[in-house]
Amino acid sequence: MKNSPVTPVIAYIGLGSNLAEPVAQITSARTAIAAIAGLQELAFSSLYHSLPMGPQDQPDYVNAVMGVATELLPMDFLRCLQSIENDQGRVRIGERWGARTLDLDVLIYGDQIIDLPDLVVPHRGVDERSFVLYPLFEIAPQLVVPGKGAIADLIAKCPLSGLRRMN
Repeated sequence: MKNSPVTPVIAYIGLGSNLAEPVAQITSARTAIAAIAGLQELAFSSLYHSLPMGPQDQPDYVNAVMGVATELLPMDFLRCLQSIENDQGRVRIGERWGARTLDLDVLIYGDQIIDLPDLVVPHRGVDERSFVLYPLFEIAPQLVVPGKGAIADLIAKCPLSGLRRMN
């Protein structure tokens, strides 16, 4: 049984951190992702400063989006990203949208729509979160988000909500 698609799939990863030197966390995660066998980095957005979702008694976030070509199947791809999160000190304590050293989300995986208990693609809220849409638009302005529409149309309806580019 083959463990990878026949041809590479273009996927997009959302990166976020608001603990333990967030810029360093994002930089380290980028390096770790690029080192995954069967994956090639295609693009990396600027870093963005964003206000936290959910509880406001936490530090602001640093966010970015990375475009990759991958031969990994969706669940294998997710497991690799979760391993990187764990290696960088991610602790899952059950609080939704709480502070974290690193959050890696599979935003888009080719043109697939996936609805599994552990993986939903496109990622929930991808079409309404400025910290996802603006960096994604920066690296893939012609992208069509499966089941959601053209990113240019989505971004036109999405206010910045405190988002600002850092670099």
